[in-house]
Amino acid sequence: MIYLIVTRLDITFTVGVLSRFMHQPREVHWTAALRILVYIKSSPEKGLLYKKHGHVRILNYSDSGYAGDKRDGKSTTGYCTFVGENLVTWRSKKQDDISRSSADAEYRAMTHTTCEMMWLKNLLLEFDFRHLGPMLIFCDNQSASYITQNQEFHERTKHIEVNCHLVRDAWTKRVVSLLFTPSSKQLANLLIKAASQKVFSVLCSKLGMVDIYTPS
Repeated sequence: MIYLIVTRLDITFTVGVLSRFMHQPREVHWTAALRILVYIKSSPEKGLLYKKHGHVRILNYSDSGYAGDKRDGKSTTGYCTFVGENLVTWRSKKQDDISRSSADAEYRAMTHTTCEMMWLKNLLLEFDFRHLGPMLIFCDNQSASYITQNQEFHERTKHIEVNCHLVRDAWTKRVVSLLFTPSSKQLANLLIKAASQKVFSVLCSKLGMVDIYTPS
């Protein structure tokens, strides 16, 4: 199933959580794994449909699940990157260190997001595709955006200074632009936490997943 997440973003978060118990699985994990297989078998036609939109603008939805792992208090990074309005990369990964605040967790996610977008931009340049203007990062944490634009650190933000430098440098040079998006419209939610069936279906649709066997 770990290999399946390369093409099936809809199971990325769940498989990521299950993989944490590979060395000491219990019956509940086996049951969850079977449910994932049942879901995949019931929807083999789900896939990403790529369309031509006449541009190669890069944008990203970056989010974090603060202290989502109750066993160790670590947060989860989630992001999804679009090129020309087509989803091309996504990731769901538990953070290595414990974040001291939601802004800290968000900044860790934004750091990985910024690096991913800069890599994609350089890749497009190698193929002679030009990206006009700053790349867009949609974030639902207003504190993280404010800290980026605040030129001075203070005692309450010292602990995120290292992660902030990379994002702030990219923002100052207009490589990226931070835009606030409400949590209800944060597409990366699919990669950091479980969702109801309705929300899950809506997010999959907005990320570009369609029934590839359905006539257009």
